[in-house]
Parts: sequence; structure tokens; C-alpha cells
Amino acid sequence: MRKLLGLTVLVIVAVLAVVHLSTSALLSDYPTEQNSRPVPEFAGISAWLNSPPLTTEGLRGKVVLVQFWTYSCINCLRTLPYVTKWHEQYKDKGLVVIGVHTPEFAFERERANVETAIKRLGITYPVAQDNQYRTWRAFGNQYWPAEYLIDKSGAIVATQFGEGGYQQMESAIARLVGQPAPTVQTTEPDLSAVQTPELYLGAEKNDGAMVASQITASGERSYALPESLPQSMFALSGRWNLAPDRATSSADGDEILLRFNAPKVNLVAGSASPQTLSVTVDGASQSPVTVDGSRLYALYNGASGEHVLRLKAPKAGLSAYSFTFG
Repeated sequence: MRKLLGLTVLVIVAVLAVVHLSTSALLSDYPTEQNSRPVPEFAGISAWLNSPPLTTEGLRGKVVLVQFWTYSCINCLRTLPYVTKWHEQYKDKGLVVIGVHTPEFAFERERANVETAIKRLGITYPVAQDNQYRTWRAFGNQYWPAEYLIDKSGAIVATQFGEGGYQQMESAIARLVGQPAPTVQTTEPDLSAVQTPELYLGAEKNDGAMVASQITASGERSYALPESLPQSMFALSGRWNLAPDRATSSADGDEILLRFNAPKVNLVAGSASPQTLSVTVDGASQSPVTVDGSRLYALYNGASGEHVLRLKAPKAGLSAYSFTFG
């Protein structure tokens, strides 16, 4: 889960009964009972996709699930199959799913990028672009992903922060739309093998992620690989320009070295023009990765444990934002 990195919480008010999440290896859960609260209005939406503009007042009489997400967030992407399933299963029973897309990175503010993402991800329910964070702030939200379940009277009756809690949330949805609770147990991804947290490459958040011998401040400079690289850290090689939210290669052949402990690695990246990255893990070549837009790219899917990944950009212009793991 992205935040400011936090916790996984499922809160179901007394009218639905309090339920508990299963604890994952990465996120701890704190079930809390609370009184329901009125839903705020959608505010500052720059565009509505897959739908004409909607209002929470106009949705009275419907059960509404609002999910805050952003399309390059691996935690958000892992929740989408569940949210899409609920939309398909309960849309004719009175459920309305709304994805509030609140960007983390600047490229996620672009309407064309969001439209491309929702098409690629198969999202057909309404998506609201919350580029100014006004709806985010109205809900008092702090997390990607976050789900708010709203009953027919317009009260928020359940929330889920982070991944997990799918069985409980679906049971709450089913109850509100007058359907029996699901009898098939929902299978959740096993993330117990992931030991490396998300690592940001931009100067604003790279402290503790970039090897200590390299300068982490904003600016353009040359980097050389260190003699050793500690676990769950990365190092740059070549000429790189560090901005607050990304590191951009300034010369052909620039490289990134990453030591990690996880069975999967992704990179949020973009490029000034399409280019194909070469990737090795523990010296073994992986499938090349073509960066042709700003989004999340899978770099490695293999054995769990400790590994060293080496990424090479053949030409200048690669922008690397963050490594995520699964």
C-alpha cells in the first residue's frame, strides 16, 4: 500500500458488524469500530471517464463503492481484479463502483494516459480524475488503494485501506444490496516472500534506498557503481539527472543496479522516446522490456530470495520513478 506507507485497515460499522482481516506479512491490520459518517461530494474532478459526471447526492438510493487508486501503483493493480469482479457481479443489484484516480506522479495527471490505462486494464465502471486531490482531501484519505463503501442513505459504512480484506468487503457489499454473502472463500495473493519495500529513485524519497556512497540530491551528475551494494538498495551508473520524483538517464548506456529480496520486480518508468531495456538478474538475461509510455513495467518474475538486478538503458531519456515488488 502506498501512503506515506501505512497499515491495512477494514472498518465495518456496527450496522454491518465488525470483521477482522487476515494479517499479511507486509501489512498489519487494526480492526476498528466507528460510527457511520455522511459521504462528502466529489470535488475538483477534472474529467469523468466511462461516465457522465456523477454526484454522491445523485447516487442516493444506490450502494456505492469508491476506490482511490492510481494506475502505476502495484498495490492498486493487485486490487483491481476484485473490484472489477464486484462491479460485474453486483452492478445489476444496485452497486455503483467509482474509481477516483488520484495521481502520485505527474504523468498520471494526463487524461490520455489514464484513458489508455483503463482500457488496458479492462475497467468499464466510472473513473473520476482527481488531479487536484480535492476529493481525496474531502474523504480525508491517505492511502493508495483505499475503498469506501456507501449505503443507500449516503453514509460511509465500511472502509478498506491497502490490499486485503476482500472477503469481508464483498460480504458487506452483498448485504447492502440484499444478496446472500458469498460462500466461496476469496483467495488473496501471498506476499510473504516479499522482503524489499518499494524503492523510490527521485531525490524527494530516495534517502535510504540509494546506496550511501552516491549523492541523492536533485541535480545532474555522473555516478559509478560501488564495490558492494547492501540489500534492498539501488545504485546508479553513468550520467543521471535526479528530480524530486524520478531519475532520468542523460547518456546512452546508463545503468541501475538493484539488490532485492522478492520473487517479482516492477519498475515505474517512462522514456522520452520508446526504447528497449536489457535486464539481467544474478547474471542471467531476462526478457527485454520496451518502455513505450509512462507506467509500471514487469522486470522479473522468478524465484524468491535475494537477487541482484542490472538494468541498462541503450539511450538517454529513461525516467525511472520507483521499484515495486510482488
